[in-house]
Amino acid sequence: MNAQHRSRSEFQFQARKVAVVGGTRGIGAAIVSTFVRAGHDVLLTGRTVPDAVVEKFRSEATREGQTVEALALDSAAPDSAERLATAASARIGGLDVLCLNAGVFPNRPLAELTYTDIREVFAVNVESQMLAVAACLPLLRESAAGRVVFTSSITGPVTGFPGWSHYGASKAAQLGFMRTAALELAPHGITVNAVAPGNVATEGLDGMGEDYLAQMTATIPLGRLARPQEIADAVEFLAGERASFITGQVITVDGGQTLPESPEAVLPLPTGSPR
Repeated sequence: MNAQHRSRSEFQFQARKVAVVGGTRGIGAAIVSTFVRAGHDVLLTGRTVPDAVVEKFRSEATREGQTVEALALDSAAPDSAERLATAASARIGGLDVLCLNAGVFPNRPLAELTYTDIREVFAVNVESQMLAVAACLPLLRESAAGRVVFTSSITGPVTGFPGWSHYGASKAAQLGFMRTAALELAPHGITVNAVAPGNVATEGLDGMGEDYLAQMTATIPLGRLARPQEIADAVEFLAGERASFITGQVITVDGGQTLPESPEAVLPLPTGSPR
């Protein structure tokens, strides 16, 4: 049954079937928890998925008979997209929402960048996601209101940062794909959008050092890094009914990090300055 034949109330109260690619830690784990706590059936993936992580998510289930399943999946593998679609069909009975959160961001200065470095980043951040959308399309077409939500970044589409030229290029490519996919899937009632975080307080920043974290915090007008839950909330919005007429768009969640035209713009205004 397609979207035209479902009433608004049926969509509001029906548990959704959600796949979160890259859902074991950081932003991905917050996305999984958000959908599980909302009562949806969730399939999460990661290169490895510890049993303790899955049990934690299952303990958060709020609906009788709710399904939380996990799939060990290397997104860079050639068969990852087909395995994802097959698992979504077999383990949670279909797919309404596809959240593509997996990403890699190894630091590599441009002077040291190799073909292998570029291939590694693009295989996960772009190619696997393009193939996942294509492989899951038959399932999304069966949904009352299919949704695809990418986790993008401000790095690449809006800003740059030394050492991440390949990462930035992959995120810009990801959004290029998103816009055309949104056009192609609109006739099926499927929306395709992205959330672009700034700096988020996750495990991925643990190795960057205190100086880096202080430098990043100083550039954010709201004065702190984002919490993973704040990114997950934006993803949940784009996956929900209230975003039913939004497609091909990017929600930037960065605490205003991309707004200042200079570091001085983040400093407190001097006394007597116009407000």
